[in-house]
Amino acid sequence: MYIPRAYDNLDYRWKQGKALILSGPRRIGKTTLVKQYLNQTKLRYRFETGDDFRTRQIFESQDFQLIRDHLSGLDIIAIDEAQRIHDVGYSLKLIVDNIPEVKVIATGSASFALAGQVGEPLTGRKLTLNMFPISVLELSAVYSPSELRQKLNEFLIFGTYPEVLITDNKSEKIEILKEITGSYLLKDILEMDKIKSHKTVVNLLKMLALQVGNEVSFSELGRQLMIDNKTVARYVDLFEKSFIIYSLSAFSRNLRNELTGKNKYYFYDNGIRNALISNFNSFDMRNDTGGLWENFMVLERIKRNTYKGYSPNLYFWRTYDQKEIDMIEERDGGLFGYEFKWGKKMPKPPKLWTGTYSEASYTVFNTDNYMNFIVEESNPPYCPPPINK
Repeated sequence: MYIPRAYDNLDYRWKQGKALILSGPRRIGKTTLVKQYLNQTKLRYRFETGDDFRTRQIFESQDFQLIRDHLSGLDIIAIDEAQRIHDVGYSLKLIVDNIPEVKVIATGSASFALAGQVGEPLTGRKLTLNMFPISVLELSAVYSPSELRQKLNEFLIFGTYPEVLITDNKSEKIEILKEITGSYLLKDILEMDKIKSHKTVVNLLKMLALQVGNEVSFSELGRQLMIDNKTVARYVDLFEKSFIIYSLSAFSRNLRNELTGKNKYYFYDNGIRNALISNFNSFDMRNDTGGLWENFMVLERIKRNTYKGYSPNLYFWRTYDQKEIDMIEERDGGLFGYEFKWGKKMPKPPKLWTGTYSEASYTVFNTDNYMNFIVEESNPPYCPPPINK
């Protein structure tokens, strides 16, 4: 079954004088998307991979004449796994600046590797499209709202990697997730930053997985792992840059007792999170349903915002006396508070929130109305709620 992706039509993404960079974790469909686009285009193209020795030899040479001869007669050059080509950004810059008739597509499976090699050389010369495991927004083109609701439990437990979605066998889903986690995501981290302590990295990820939805203390993590805070921070930064986790910082403006200085971390995919802690049990055998739901909602919102071209500032809100709101969007001059509740709960907003930020909105999303948040809702201009006098 083919699932349409948000970036399927790359034709309107091209901009003169810019390379097109597709960035995201392995096995989410970047290569498939590029190949499908190339197969339908009438332009002359070549698809190459950074895993190929000859490709690396040509582009690492930074020999303009050699590169120009290599691209002779082409309209498009597509380079998969471009981060494997040393200093690939300088070669792409040569093409963009001197062979403007050739369009450039490059994919990378670890953002910190690709960004480090293309960021500075391609400053002002690239358009980056971030991809994720398949979003419910994308799935809504294939399934009805009713069908998506029926699959919700699977999404929360097994995630939405393409290979996971197309198999109905639970054992196969688990094996795929274990392979992706062990053979790809962790391998990227260990190789890219030359980390020697595989055990420490895995244990840190497991600890973050067990704290989804909670503020994280680097000091506490460091004590438990017997490493210093700076090492914890460096590893966590690598996890973020390699599309394993996403951080939300605390929102604070007016109150002394508003929590600051800590972040909450969410996993890009629920299935990867559950694979790290080896827990694929059904909900009646779990005590982390609320965390799974919050992780799912936060990341689906991020996917939706990215694919629709929205870029609000994102936070969470919490006070020292445990008043909290799961997610805050700051956009269009307004504040939007979102609370995520599994089941049908509809709690009232914290009085401290409404009293301090009277212009802010507050909405609870549960299993009845969540589709409005991750698929259907638009981003209208901010209008403050009426004030009851």
